[in-house]
Amino acid sequence: MDQKNSKVHSFRDLRVWQAGMDLVEHVYRLTQAFPPQEMYGLTIQMRRAAVSIPSNIAEGHIRAHSKEFLNFISIAHGSLAELQTQIEIAGRLRYLSALQVTPLLEQAASLSKQLHTLRSAISKRD
Repeated sequence: MDQKNSKVHSFRDLRVWQAGMDLVEHVYRLTQAFPPQEMYGLTIQMRRAAVSIPSNIAEGHIRAHSKEFLNFISIAHGSLAELQTQIEIAGRLRYLSALQVTPLLEQAASLSKQLHTLRSAISKRD
């Protein structure tokens, strides 16, 4: 959905939320192949960090004040940085191949830029 040409009625209309959901799906699919001993380690950490990103965008969007939304965007961005670190760890441990790590980190970097852009847009309107 093009946010510039259409009204945002719900957090689901935000491209940044949609990108976050895509990232969650990607992380869940890739972590399914992690070793069983990582189920309560890196697997769950990566999944929780990924889920936190669109969840915080959604929660922030429904808040009454821009300052609150900015706080939730900041939390989402922090979760994204946590996830990027965990992706690097998974690559170093060879749970993910370089062919898996690279596009996942590119997807995360794109989302980081979107979060930064959203934060700047909200800050300017106040």
